[in-house]
Amino acid sequence: MSEKVFIFDTTLRDGEQSPGASMNAEEKLRVARQLERLKVDVIEAGFPISSPGNFEAVRMVAREVRECSVAGLARARNEDIDRAWEALREGVDPRIHLFIATSPIHMQHKLGMTPDQVVEAAVAGVRRAARYTANVEWSAEDAGRSEMDFLCRIVEAVIDAGATTVNIPDTVGYTLPHEFGERIQQLMSRVPNVHRAIISVHCHNDLGLATANSLSAIRHGARQVECTINGLGERAGNAALEEVVMALRTRRDIMPYHTDVVTEEITAASRLISRTTGFPIQPNKAIVGANAFAHESGIHQAGMLKDASTYEIMTPASVGLATNRLVLGKHSGRHAFTERLREMGYQLPDSQIERIMQRFKDLADKKKTLFDDDIRALVDDEVVRDADPYKLIRLHVASGTEDTPVAAAEIQIHGQTQRGAGWGEGAIHAVFNAIVHLVPGADQVRLQRYEVRAITGGIDAQADVIVNMERDERSVQGRGVNNDVVVASALAFLNALAKLARKPTETRQGV
Repeated sequence: MSEKVFIFDTTLRDGEQSPGASMNAEEKLRVARQLERLKVDVIEAGFPISSPGNFEAVRMVAREVRECSVAGLARARNEDIDRAWEALREGVDPRIHLFIATSPIHMQHKLGMTPDQVVEAAVAGVRRAARYTANVEWSAEDAGRSEMDFLCRIVEAVIDAGATTVNIPDTVGYTLPHEFGERIQQLMSRVPNVHRAIISVHCHNDLGLATANSLSAIRHGARQVECTINGLGERAGNAALEEVVMALRTRRDIMPYHTDVVTEEITAASRLISRTTGFPIQPNKAIVGANAFAHESGIHQAGMLKDASTYEIMTPASVGLATNRLVLGKHSGRHAFTERLREMGYQLPDSQIERIMQRFKDLADKKKTLFDDDIRALVDDEVVRDADPYKLIRLHVASGTEDTPVAAAEIQIHGQTQRGAGWGEGAIHAVFNAIVHLVPGADQVRLQRYEVRAITGGIDAQADVIVNMERDERSVQGRGVNNDVVVASALAFLNALAKLARKPTETRQGV
C-alpha cells in the first residue's frame, strides 16, 4: 500500500501575491470550487487580517467549500490568529496556518528577535490557535537557511504546543534537492515527537528547483506539499501542483506515494487560473503547456503512430486534456446550453446564463466552428467582467493606410453613460486614448505589456487580449475576449482600470 501525500493548494494566497494577479472574492470562490473538484486536501484561501476584502474572501470560501479543509494564514500574533479564526469558523475542518521566521538573517534583520523570543512567540501562537481548532499548521519561514539545531528545537516545541502540521519552507528557493531532502530527514530522525505531526514543505522556484525539492522532501519523510496551479507565486513562483502530482503518479515505481487529486481536472484548473489572473501559460510548461503533448519531430511522430508510449510518459486524457470538441451551435436551445455548462463544471445564476447564451449565439453568427474553449472563454470573460464598474456599450474605430486612426467609445461608468473619442498611432492606441478621456485617473496609467492570443485555431478565432497596467507603483492585469481584437483590447483596458479602482486586497506576507 502506498502512503498518501496531502496536497495543500496556496494558489489563492501565495499565488495571488504575484504582482498583478490579485483576485476579488467572487474570482477566489470560482477558483476554490475548481480546486474542490480537483480534490486537493487543503485550500489556503488568503491572509484574513491583511484587509477587509481578503477577510471576506476567506470567509466566503470557508462557507462555500464543503469537500476539503480551508486554511487562513496568520502571523504568530494574537490579533492575526483571532482574525483568521473569525474568517474560517464556518468552514469544514478549518485550519489556522501561522508562521514566524527562523533563519538567523530573518530573526536579526526582519524580526529583531532572539532565538528564544522566536520560540516563545511560536509556542504561544500555536497554543492560541489550538484553542479554536485542532487543525493547526505552523511554518518556519526561511527554514531552508535556518540553523538545523534551532530548527529541530522549535519544531519539537510547536508540536508539543499543539501543531498537527509543521511546514518547512524553502522561502527564497535557495536549497538544492539533496540538501533539502537531508534537512527533512534530520527532522524526522532528531525530533522525538515528530510522529505526532505531518511534515509539510513549501518550496519556491527561484533556482527552478521547487518541484525537485518537494519530491526530494517526500522521499525523506514529508507527507504534505504546498503548491500552486501553474506554479503561480511571488518572484519565480512556487512548486507547481500539476508537476508534483503527475510526478508521483508517473513514477510510482520508485516513489510509492499517492494523492487524492483528480488529475483529469488539472487542465481545467490550469486554464481557469490563467484566465482569471491573466498570466499566460508558457507553451513548453510541463503538464499543462500547449506543447506538452505536441510532437513535431519526424522520428517522434513515427514512434507515436506505432505506440503513443514511445514518447508520452502520461496520456493527455490523464490530465483532462482532450482535442477541442465541436459543441453547440446558434440554433441550440437554453436547456442544451445549460446542460453543457454543467458538464463543464460551471454553476451560474440564470441571469448570467442568459447573457452568456446571447453572447454565444452572437459569436455563432460570426464564427464557423465553435469549441468548448470558446464557451470557457465567454463564461470566464462574463464572470470576471460582471463586477466591473466600467462597461463597454459601443465602440467605433476608423483606421487605414492613409488616415489617422480614430476611435469613438461609449462607456457606462457606475451606471452613468459617457461618450468620448481619441486618436493614435494605430487602432488600439486610438481606442486606449478614447477610454483615457472617459475614465477618471486613466491618464495616470502606464501600459507595461500588451499581448494577444487566439482562443482556438483558425482565422475566425476569438482574441484573448491581456494588458499589464501600472499606476502609483501598483501593477494589475486586465483581460478581454472578443472575436474582434480591437474590441477585446478595449475590454482588457477597462478590466485593468476597474482593478486599479479597487483597493489592494492583501499585504504581502507569508512563507
